[in-house]
Amino acid sequence: MRDPGELSPYEARDTAGFIQLMRKLKERSGLTYRELEERAARNGDVLARSTLADVLRRTSLPRPDVLAAFIRACGDGQDVASWLDARGRIAAEAAAAAPDTTDTAAATAGTAAVTAATAADSAAEMSVAAPGPEAGVQRQGDEAAGVRARRFKSRTALLATLLVVPLLALGAWALLPDSSGDSGAPAAAATTSVPLDGGWVTIRPAGTPDLCLTDGRDREGAYDSAVAVQLPCAQAPVPRVYLEPAGEGLYRIQWHHPQHGKGCLAIMGSGPVKGMLEPRQKCGQATLFRVEAATTEGAEKVRLRPSPGNRCIGIAGDDTSAGAEAIAERCTGAADQQFRIKKG
Repeated sequence: MRDPGELSPYEARDTAGFIQLMRKLKERSGLTYRELEERAARNGDVLARSTLADVLRRTSLPRPDVLAAFIRACGDGQDVASWLDARGRIAAEAAAAAPDTTDTAAATAGTAAVTAATAADSAAEMSVAAPGPEAGVQRQGDEAAGVRARRFKSRTALLATLLVVPLLALGAWALLPDSSGDSGAPAAAATTSVPLDGGWVTIRPAGTPDLCLTDGRDREGAYDSAVAVQLPCAQAPVPRVYLEPAGEGLYRIQWHHPQHGKGCLAIMGSGPVKGMLEPRQKCGQATLFRVEAATTEGAEKVRLRPSPGNRCIGIAGDDTSAGAEAIAERCTGAADQQFRIKKG
C-alpha cells in the first residue's frame, strides 16, 4: 500500500477540492469500502461503507467523526488533526459566503407578479384602443369602465400575491420533494396498519418463505456497498434484524452486525441502485416504514411502505431467486410486495 501521507488537506480550496483529495486518499490506500469499514472497526471507529460511499460521491463536507474515522482507516492517523482543521476552514468560508436568498426569491416573485399585472392592464387597454372586426362599434365609455374594473381586480390580485409571496418563500423547503422519488406516484389504497411488538425478527417474502431479506450486493455490481437482498435464511445469520417501533404505527428495520454495528434500512434516492434499500448509520426520518395488512388474512402477510410516501417494498422484477434485491416501487398488490415478519 502506497503512503497516503503524500496528500495534504491544505491543498483543497473548497468543498469539491476537499472531497477530491479524500477520493485520492482512498485510491492510494488501495482499500475497498468494505475493507475501510473493517479497518475502522478495528480502530474502534464506526465507518459504514454506505456512508463513506455517499460522502465520496457528493459535494458536501463529511461530518468530523466520519472524516477522522476515514483518515485513520486509510493509515494516516497521525494527520487527522490537519484534515479536521482544513475541513473547519472550508466549512467556515462556505458559511460566510452563503447568501440569504429568501428575500431575493420573494422580491423576484413579487416583480413577476407586478409584470403580469401590468401586462394584463396593457392588454385590456389595447382591446379598447383597437377592437377586433367582430367586436363591432362599442361605446368607448362602457369599455373604459370595464378596463378600470379589470384593472382594479388585477391590482387586488397583485396585492394578495405580494402578501403571500413571503410566506411561500419561507415554506418552500417543506414543499421540495425528498430523495425518495415519490413525486407523482399514485396513492395507495386504504389499508389496515398491523400493530407489532417489535424485537428480533426475520423478514421473508411471502412467496419464498425460505429466503430472508439480508445483507448483499446488487446483481449488476454497480454499487460498492451493501443493499437488502433475499438469500436463503440458513445462509444469512448476520446481520440480525430488529424491528423497532417508532410510534404512530411506524417502525424502523435495524440491522445489527457483529463487526459493522447497527444500521437502519433506508431507500436509496439516486444513483445506480436508486430505490433499493441500504443500511444507514443515522436512523432518522428516512428510515421509517409502515407495516400494513397485505391481504384479508390479517397480520399473516404484510406489506412494507416507506413513510412518508406512496410506494411499497417489493422484489426487483418479481424475481423469486436468491440474490434478488428489495426495491421501492409502485404499489400493485402483487405477491412480491407481500412479506411475513416472524419472531426469531
